[in-house]
Amino acid sequence: MKKGIGFAAGILSAAFVFSGCASDKPASGSQDVKQSATSSIEKEQEPSKLLSASEKGEVKLSETTDGVIVDVNGSQKKFDWNILKGVSNPQLFYVDLTGDGKEEAVIILVTGYGTELDTNEAHILNGENLAEIKIQSVEEILAGIETEVNQKGDELLIKTKAQGKEYKFSKKVSELALMHNSDSQYENKLYFGDMILNNVKDQKLTVDIGAFVDPIDGVLPDYVCNVQVTYKYDQALNEFAADQIQITSDQ
Repeated sequence: MKKGIGFAAGILSAAFVFSGCASDKPASGSQDVKQSATSSIEKEQEPSKLLSASEKGEVKLSETTDGVIVDVNGSQKKFDWNILKGVSNPQLFYVDLTGDGKEEAVIILVTGYGTELDTNEAHILNGENLAEIKIQSVEEILAGIETEVNQKGDELLIKTKAQGKEYKFSKKVSELALMHNSDSQYENKLYFGDMILNNVKDQKLTVDIGAFVDPIDGVLPDYVCNVQVTYKYDQALNEFAADQIQITSDQ
């Protein structure tokens, strides 16, 4: 597994396959696609393949040679999002996340997959004009979370603090990866980035972020706890921002 984001370390190593867990920028690279008056020549120039659809078909995602096309109830828009090949299909939702009584289109794309690596990113579009709504980035959220790891013999004492609430738990080194040496020493902070999973539940956008301890001797980091973030729509900013943050151990 690749080393994740440390609070003091900043960005993940280049080996980490992560193209933006929750997108924090509007779809500046998007462009409108003609709906019903597209000529046969234009269709030949813009071949597409249906990748996924929402449960009742309101939202459809198709792949083109240089991006994707999102169709929401017949209205279409093109985006330059990347699709990771050979993994599960994108998840599509049609749900009111802003609380205004109108549904948004939610597209969740896999961005990283492999041994000890599981990440995706979310995009939220206005259901009427297909404008992308900003989502506060995982990096920005993690910057506001404090972590500390202290090792006493075979035990790791882990402290985290988020939104003014402190969490404490411990982990036996012997319970971690079997390949660890009994005298392994660990970094004094948690690392993030190898597990970032967005989801939609009860009309809320959430993201689960795995936290890892990292041995100094170069052995693979180990998952020890989870940071779950529930987003809330800020109408004044037209942005989904972290509302609730909860940290739980893997036990």
